[in-house]
Amino acid sequence: MKMKTTYPLSIILALSFTILSFGKHNNSNTRENISLNKSYLNNNSDTKVDSEVLTDFFKRYSDLKKYQNEVVSLYKTRSYGPIWFEDDKINEFGKTLYDKLNDTYEEGLIFELPYKYEIDQIFKKGSSDKPSKADSDMLLTSAYIIYMNRVYVGLDAETAKKTGWLLPKKEISYDTLLDSLMTQPTLLEKNDELLFSQYYKLQDALKKYREIEKAGVWKPIVAESPYKDLRPDANTPTIGQVRTRLFILGDLDHDSKSNFYDRELMDGVMKYKLRNGFKPNYILSEDHIKEMNIPLKDKINTLMVNMERCRWISPKILKDKEYIIVNIPSFELVYVKNGKPELTSKVFVGSAVTKTTIFNGNIDKIVFSPYWTVPQSIVDNELKMKMAADPNYLAEKNMEMVNGQVRQKPGPNNSLGLVKFIFPNPEDIYMHDTPAKSLFDFERRTFSHGCINVNKAKELAIAMLKDYPEWTTEKINTAMEGKTETTFKLPNKVPIYITYFTSWVHDSGEVSFYQDVYEKDTELNNFLFPVDGVASN
Repeated sequence: MKMKTTYPLSIILALSFTILSFGKHNNSNTRENISLNKSYLNNNSDTKVDSEVLTDFFKRYSDLKKYQNEVVSLYKTRSYGPIWFEDDKINEFGKTLYDKLNDTYEEGLIFELPYKYEIDQIFKKGSSDKPSKADSDMLLTSAYIIYMNRVYVGLDAETAKKTGWLLPKKEISYDTLLDSLMTQPTLLEKNDELLFSQYYKLQDALKKYREIEKAGVWKPIVAESPYKDLRPDANTPTIGQVRTRLFILGDLDHDSKSNFYDRELMDGVMKYKLRNGFKPNYILSEDHIKEMNIPLKDKINTLMVNMERCRWISPKILKDKEYIIVNIPSFELVYVKNGKPELTSKVFVGSAVTKTTIFNGNIDKIVFSPYWTVPQSIVDNELKMKMAADPNYLAEKNMEMVNGQVRQKPGPNNSLGLVKFIFPNPEDIYMHDTPAKSLFDFERRTFSHGCINVNKAKELAIAMLKDYPEWTTEKINTAMEGKTETTFKLPNKVPIYITYFTSWVHDSGEVSFYQDVYEKDTELNNFLFPVDGVASN
């Protein structure tokens, strides 16, 4: 028979004091803004929440209060039951979400997740500092809202507008999305229903450029001074550096290290120029070398900035039967029909003073041999002095005064060319032909007063009218003779999206970087990556 061990009262009191002291020391390490309460201390408490529990939670986790409405809504639709616990354990989607929260860098994001320490403890085996199950569930629900908002929605509409983006921002249902993700967590890896497909292509490009950065092979190209344009058959160390750069970027399959501008380099230069929107020739000017010398960090930031823009666009536009996308930085228009590009054309857009607006509309009319009613601002600032100096100025320019307004008659020299495409909008912007075809040869095409001038305007009209048998090519040619204005109202309006992407990844995988002609990247960069290096959540 074992004897019962007895201890002196002094030892028992000493042990009790030690335990109490340890508890006090442990609690002192808890974040100051999370006050101690019954639910926080009881790690085995029920995960059931109610309005009172939620109110208390957001008092203690005050940095999450801005997400309170969305969190409460999720619990309300689920009868206030736990979202992240099944059989007393974190469910599969909860684990997937946590992995994604730790990998926001791959999403091109830099931000601090509130209460990251507490969330880490939920998944840390053996942690003695775990929040209660109720708190854990509400923390993960808040983290879910934050992650979905940052990755799938991006900056709020008002902030986007400050960067000049007037295209409608998409909206998502956190509730509906949660249901689908719970049953299929892999949708968190790729979801073309929620993110514009270009987003994932830019994400792949981001990985590629970060790998180049990590390899440390991006060295500045040092050119001779004074600089002379580099042409085929040139032999200079600068050629060797250009060759290495094009190899790193994938425009050359291998790097021969040769300083001679040979056929192989010509092909690489042409590939580089075409994908970046430069004039397709073999001449390398000083501006091209400067573009090649843009720091890799800036290229990476450009990719991240354009991933943000992809968050704003609804993927549903890709499901339209037909639509037109104009990208200002690439000076390009693409007409898509039945999911395939039907026509691509060069465009020129507004100058830095009269910027083309970033917005969307619906083309409802095509006008052949149009009149051009000259905006009053142009009359006041440009024409009045010319009219005063030359009484015959209007007649010489095929113009006339009608009801106090100056308008230019139809004809081959009309500033709108021989066809225009109308999509009603407050900015009074439209697309049109132009007699100034030589302007399309420039690399930086910012010449208009805000409207979009289309190089292949006639071809676009023909493509858009293919579904209307009465509009034969012969009839279109007759309508474009410049004699009489003819308007055709489209029975089916065609959506048009005027966008601003300074980087774009093509289906081939080629990455393009375009000029930030309106300095929109700079504005957006300041919102995404403030001086302190961390964007607010």
